[in-house]
Formats: sequence, C-alpha cells, structure tokens
Amino acid sequence: MAHASWLTPSKVAGSGNDTVSVSANSNNTGRNARTTTLTFKAVGVSDVERTVNQVGKPEFASFASSSAAAAKEGQTLTLSGTSNSSELTFSLGTDNIGLTLPSSYTAAGITVNNGAAITGDPGATQEYNWSIAFTIPANTGVEAKTCQVVVTDDAGHTNTCTITLAAGDATLSVSPASVDLPWDASTSANFTVTSNTNWTVE
Repeated sequence: MAHASWLTPSKVAGSGNDTVSVSANSNNTGRNARTTTLTFKAVGVSDVERTVNQVGKPEFASFASSSAAAAKEGQTLTLSGTSNSSELTFSLGTDNIGLTLPSSYTAAGITVNNGAAITGDPGATQEYNWSIAFTIPANTGVEAKTCQVVVTDDAGHTNTCTITLAAGDATLSVSPASVDLPWDASTSANFTVTSNTNWTVE
C-alpha cells in the first residue's frame, strides 16, 4: 500500500547502502497525530514496513482579525476565525457597547451551542472555520465604544477580538421655543435641554 500523500521520501529507489529521508509536504493542522507507512521492497526478501508519524498542531482558536468596526447606526457583525479545538467557548471581556452574547455559533458548517462539543470533532484531523454573529446597537453617544470578544479553546487557550462601535452624531434640542417672564421679575421660566454632548449658553 502506498504511503500517504502528505509524506515525501527523498528517493523512491536505490541500491546498496543508502539513506532515505522523509519529510511532510503539508502541515498537520488537526490536533491528532497522523500516521502513514513506508514499505521497502526488494526481490527475494519480505517487505519491510516502517511507520512515520506527524504530530498534531497544538490546540488553538484564533480570530481572522484582532479588531472589527461597527457603524454608528448599529448592525449585525459577524466575527470569524479558525480552530482545531473540540469545543469553543465565547465570552465578553470589557464591554461598554452592551452586547448580548449569542447562544450559538457555526463551526465547520455546523451550528454549535456556545461551550458545547462540536459534533464530529472536525478539529481532530484538520483546522476548521468558525463564525459568530453579534447584533450591535446604535451608538447614541458622541464617543466611540468598544467591546472585547474572547474565544477559549478546550485546552484553555484564549484569543481576543476588539469591536469598536463608531461614535454617534451629536444632538442638541431645547424646548419650548420661547418663554415669557413677568414684568416684575418675580418668577423664572425653564428651558429643557436634551443632548448627548457638551453644550454652552451664551
């Protein structure tokens, strides 16, 4: 039986005493080691089989980007990344946006509950893509807001993405349009100011 395609021997034939080197021609992105067999053959002798193992990639979960931007009007924002973990847990770090953590995400095309094992454990043999969608509220303030989203793999490794919500527009309204004061200055009248920014009266 032929060896796996990920393995490349330095030569496929020889004579007399010699050395055959082997190397992997592709990364093993899964957590588990992969194994193949080299079979050495010669006329008049039994085949000699030798095993080659390529260790698995250390468990990880990463975002496609360490930051993401959301429009001031708010939007649905999808964060994505890769992993080879058997389960992912998402959490919020510092948050002044007021995000709600979704109860599920998508991994390797499968909908998975946050923190639950991924059906079929695709990360055992290769890394997979994941995504999680957040509903970002509109920013009614005049300063940008941020929130950290943290993904943790089953081995406890963490990776963080910072969402920045653009600053909203400044608003200023005053009511009523006019007030009347008595001739004798005996009482005052009020204007109601509604604003999300600093203001002055001149």
